[in-house]
Amino acid sequence: MEKLKIIPFDEKYAQDFYDLNVEWLKKYFYVEPYDEKVLSNPKEYIINNGGYIFFALYKNEIVGVVSLINQKTFFELSKMAVPPKYQGKKIGKKLMQHCIGFAKSKGWDSITLYSHRSLESAIYLYKKIGFKEIPLEENSHYKRSDIKMLLKL
Repeated sequence: MEKLKIIPFDEKYAQDFYDLNVEWLKKYFYVEPYDEKVLSNPKEYIINNGGYIFFALYKNEIVGVVSLINQKTFFELSKMAVPPKYQGKKIGKKLMQHCIGFAKSKGWDSITLYSHRSLESAIYLYKKIGFKEIPLEENSHYKRSDIKMLLKL
């Protein structure tokens, strides 16, 4: 995986962004209306709103995706997915580290994420990187989330 490259959003990879996330959501949960809206039109709902999407590219194949969604008062690390055949190769960690470095370069104070406690390996990774649990608002935009975490930069 030493030839893995993290690249910024490119419209030609929008379908990969959709497909990888929907595959992940269907495996663990379900696709919520908010997910469908954002994943179907990432340029409109993420990029044009001041957010960012990054792709992990390996041998001309998209092997991971992640986004930093501008939620107006904070940036949310979201829509991270790696296809099953590439899981366990630290691609998710590399995507997260890229996002953290990017956020620091922009002078952000923090990054927030929403998750679910059943995703134990993901929660373990988030904590290992330095995310801390914070109170989850009652009406999160994800019905499936039961944990909210913050990384101070």
